This record gives sequence, C-alpha cells and structure tokens, in this order.
Amino acid sequence: MHLRTRLYASQGVMPTKKAQQVLGLFVGLFVALVASNFLASSAWAQFDKTRWPSNAATPKIDAPDLQGKTWSASELAGKVVVLNFWATWCAPCKEELPTLQTLHEISDNQTVVLTINVRESSARAVRYMQTTGMTFPVISDPQGELAKRWGVTVYPTTVLIAPNGQARWRVMGDVDWSGAQANQWLTELRHDGGAASPASTPKHLKR
Repeated sequence: MHLRTRLYASQGVMPTKKAQQVLGLFVGLFVALVASNFLASSAWAQFDKTRWPSNAATPKIDAPDLQGKTWSASELAGKVVVLNFWATWCAPCKEELPTLQTLHEISDNQTVVLTINVRESSARAVRYMQTTGMTFPVISDPQGELAKRWGVTVYPTTVLIAPNGQARWRVMGDVDWSGAQANQWLTELRHDGGAASPASTPKHLKR
C-alpha cells in the first residue's frame, strides 16, 4: 500500500481514484515548479568573475559606434561602464544580450552599457540589432583588434570599469545583467570603485 493510501487509512478515510489523481497532479506540478526555478537560476551560473590584474593597464577606448557616436575616456569619465564583447556566432552572447538591453534601458546616466561586436562586419551587426530591436551602443571590431587589446579570448566577456576609468573586473561567460547579482556588482563599483564580491567558476565556457 502506498504511503498516501496508508495515511488516509490511518485517518479512517480512503481516497477515491479521482482524488488520488488530483493529488498526484498537484504533487507533479509542485515538483515541476521547483525544478524550473532551479534550472532558471542555474542558467545564469556559467561565468567566471575575476579581478582585473593590478599590474595591467586599462586599454583606451576611442572608437565610433554603429550610429557614428565616438566613445572616449572623456565621454565615459565619472561613469560605471559595462563593456561587453559579443558576436552573433556566439550562442551564449545572444542569450545574454537581451539582459544588457534591459540594463541599458533602466540605467541612469551614471551607468553606460557599451558593447563591442567582434570579428563580424558592421553591416551584420547592424542587421542583428535592427532585427532584435536592441538599441545599446555597439562598436564594430571586425578584425578582433579591440578584443585582443583587452585580452578577450572567451565570448561573451564583460569588463566592468569604475568611474575613475580603471578596469576592475573581468566576467567571462553569460550573465543576467538585469538581475540582482549584477545590480550588486554595479552598486559596489559605483560606491567604492570595485569592492570584492563572490565569483562563480563555470563548468564550461564558450571559446
């Protein structure tokens, strides 16, 4: 006799077949809900957040985006910069980009989402942005020169830059940039220039 049946029997009540089916459906839905929440939280766990090397200089940013606006150190001075390297051939990048769009939309003027499209033509990047409706600024890096200058070998990679213009963190792998964890990182960076926060090491990174 099953546990549920024994429980009902101990209470002097035997469930009908229909009641058992309803109870089984309820338990199944509960298990599915717990599993879906676990998978959703795990989906954004594939990243590696490390401090920018203290002996490494922060490369200069001085390039136009796809809209013709030039981004430079003076333009970004005093702001937290989320500098993201991505490509349309990178599946994790495409999963992450919508969260960067959300961050771009909700951020104040003291936070800048700036992205670099790597090893693709500017025309391809423009088409992708138009197709997806995303509007954050994109700098084209068709030869991968900017990625090489910033030491990027894993995609996506995001560099977090403090208001003083110094790179503080390198995040390799996809992150939910609209989530609470990313918000904490940016708040710390804004308030104290890059206080330490926990880093998670992924099982697999796309190279």
